[in-house]
Amino acid sequence: MADAAYAPQKIAPEDYLVAENEAATRHEFIDGAVYAMTGTSDRHNMLASAFLVSLFSHLPSRCQVFMSDMKLRIRDQGATFYYYPDVFVSCAADDRASHHREKPVLIIEVLSPSTDRIDRAEKFRAYTAVPSLLEYVLAEPALPHVEVYRRRTAWSREDFEAGAQVRLESVDLDVAVDALYRRLLSS
Repeated sequence: MADAAYAPQKIAPEDYLVAENEAATRHEFIDGAVYAMTGTSDRHNMLASAFLVSLFSHLPSRCQVFMSDMKLRIRDQGATFYYYPDVFVSCAADDRASHHREKPVLIIEVLSPSTDRIDRAEKFRAYTAVPSLLEYVLAEPALPHVEVYRRRTAWSREDFEAGAQVRLESVDLDVAVDALYRRLLSS
């Protein structure tokens, strides 16, 4: 007799939130399925921090920038997702829940071998379905390379390398790729 196919049990978003607020480990919620998150490398963390610092010192006070411990809730076609983007910005006055945001204008993910496919496919589809999102950024920690996807260009890819300035239109910020990677290139 053949074994039955494995089908993980789904949980409700409300149950996820209760458990997540008490959990020692962070988990992402993908339409009822819960996935534990792993730690990041030093390079990953330094690059995300460089984006955070650039944004934090530049943004007007009506905007808030978060790094990897704040959840982003996405509701799309009856499905609910909770992700922990590496960095994201919300400027909507009506987007102030204590443990998540829903209206980002900018999301930044630092790539890693274990998340590259998810960041480029699953998260790309989920994030770009958020009506408020204007830009999605992917940054490679191994070398100075930043990809920017913009709503206004139908999410076409723009590449920025060492020596270039990255224009983040959603928050009116120009930042040098070299400045973002300064600590990574010296380590």
